[in-house]
Amino acid sequence: MSSAGPLAGIRILEVGTMLAGPYATMMLADLGAEVTKLEPAGGDISRQVSESYFASLNRGKRSIRIELGSEQGRARLGELVARSHALLVNLKPSAIRRLGLTYDALRRWNEHIVCVAITGYGLTGGDDPAFDYVIQASAGVAALTGDPAGPPTLPGYSSADNSTGLTAALGLLAQIVSGRGGQVDVSLFEVVLSQLNYHAAAYLNDGKRPQRRPHGAHSYYVPAQIFPTAGGHLALFITHDGFWKAFAAEAGVDGFETMADRVSRRAEVLAVVTAALAADTATGWEARLRPLGIPAAAVRDLPEALDTSPDTVVTAGEFRLVGSPIRIAGYEPRYAPPPRLGEHGG
Repeated sequence: MSSAGPLAGIRILEVGTMLAGPYATMMLADLGAEVTKLEPAGGDISRQVSESYFASLNRGKRSIRIELGSEQGRARLGELVARSHALLVNLKPSAIRRLGLTYDALRRWNEHIVCVAITGYGLTGGDDPAFDYVIQASAGVAALTGDPAGPPTLPGYSSADNSTGLTAALGLLAQIVSGRGGQVDVSLFEVVLSQLNYHAAAYLNDGKRPQRRPHGAHSYYVPAQIFPTAGGHLALFITHDGFWKAFAAEAGVDGFETMADRVSRRAEVLAVVTAALAADTATGWEARLRPLGIPAAAVRDLPEALDTSPDTVVTAGEFRLVGSPIRIAGYEPRYAPPPRLGEHGG
């Protein structure tokens, strides 16, 4: 097992707060990059949430305390930029420009520096507040989530922030690989819109407005949603006729042999499937359907999911955390604890 990660030798500076930026750089740190948080006197505000919250986004990093608004801080930033490959920042666009955290401001120190800006609506999109839940509401996610008879709702975790962090990490690495310095601009709003891909395409090309369906039902596939059972709920996702044939045989269901038929007779199909699934529990159906290759899973809460996947839990100092989802042959990440404020300078 090699000790050096695939990003060993890559040096990344982070001016990040809360989630999107720190999550992006933590994914890179897990792959061996040297990530240094540049923090003000009070530190990243996520330090005030809880120690475990901060650890979940900042394991394996370094911390330098620096006041970027001061002359001394700007000089120190230049020294750090001169020996780094990239800088990732998530602040309001006006703050990014005011603190000189753009490529145009930093290229004099390092022509090859990659500067990644995570903002709500883009570097030229203004300073409107853009927290995760606000973005989910404004980009259409909330309108698609929840029971049609009730109010719109949210997924329950920071999907916009996490997705944007991963997208920013991809953009950062792409520009490093290109061998050119430059500005990378990633906005939460555009990332979420891009992830509503087939919904957007259906509207833009076919004029079909997306609609919220009961039990989180899929727009194109039937049956593909959450179903009640004799005990608990089951997620069933049948995307083609082969899956349906195997399911129908196991559940004792007749008819609806083609996808087109199932889509056109959605209500009938859902009634028949709901009745059939009432004969067993969610975990019972899972045990019966999975060996047949049918996508099905009992609805579990997070503690249950963690209990069933103990190999995903890692130790970073005193913290138990979910480890990197990227598994690379021959490499095992070293999960170091999150840094103390200013632990590595300042």
